[in-house]
Amino acid sequence: MPAPVWLMIAAVVLPASYFAWSLISVDRASGRLIRTRLQAAAPRQSTDTPAGPTLVTRIVRRLTPNSYILRLDQTLAKAGRPASMPLERLLTLKPLAALGGGLLALLLGGGRSAPGMFLTLALAAGCYFLPDLLVYNNGTKRQARIENDLPNVLDQLLISVEAGLGFEAAVARVGASGSGPLADELVRTLQDIQAGRSRREAYRALAERSTVPDLRSFVGAVVQADIQGLAIARILKPQAEQMRIKRKQRAEEKAMKLPVAVIFPLLLFIFPPLFIIILGPAILNAIATFAGR
Repeated sequence: MPAPVWLMIAAVVLPASYFAWSLISVDRASGRLIRTRLQAAAPRQSTDTPAGPTLVTRIVRRLTPNSYILRLDQTLAKAGRPASMPLERLLTLKPLAALGGGLLALLLGGGRSAPGMFLTLALAAGCYFLPDLLVYNNGTKRQARIENDLPNVLDQLLISVEAGLGFEAAVARVGASGSGPLADELVRTLQDIQAGRSRREAYRALAERSTVPDLRSFVGAVVQADIQGLAIARILKPQAEQMRIKRKQRAEEKAMKLPVAVIFPLLLFIFPPLFIIILGPAILNAIATFAGR
């Protein structure tokens, strides 16, 4: 099929795909959460019903396995559920990205032979899983920042509790004055408690939204102290000291790994040009000398 025909097909398919994506571009999950909390605060004054999923979203959900949707939702939870990429939008964006990658490969002449068809399928599959990779990368960076901020947050909580504040008041103070994903998670935990969730369930949900072992250990200690009725300051002090020691050990471990990581760039990018500069003239002179004989 000639290239102008593919261009005409792309001119029709791409705008239609963009229109379908724009239908689900509104973050309805946040809107539903806001409506739910407003109804809980004033149930008699709110009569609006949450907007349901669009037709495109329902079709994509039926075609996607439930286990894959659940795993993708967990990945979004670890990434902090960015407002620009809710689950419905991500599910609809993935097949559109695969369609766009396949059309691009076909426009470049990928469907004229068996290797070209394989390349087209590979590019479509890569574009389909590319949003997953981006969300997973954001989630990994976010969890690393939580792990790095945890010792400072525990120190602030310990200072606030020793100054006379309650644990929830200390958490609210740290979440309001702090910045970063860990402060956002603390604020969300307090919002869950204010919405009617029990303290233990809210803290356990905080641990489930994170892959940081230190944070899960801290949440487990807080829940255990709440069950046994222990003073929270007695729990925070050893936890803060332990987190500071672990952060120092992680920094020392990275410093020990640095020489090993520098070896490969030295061998691949620095030593070969150096050898060429030093030994190159000598080798050329030797070649010229032997050629002259």
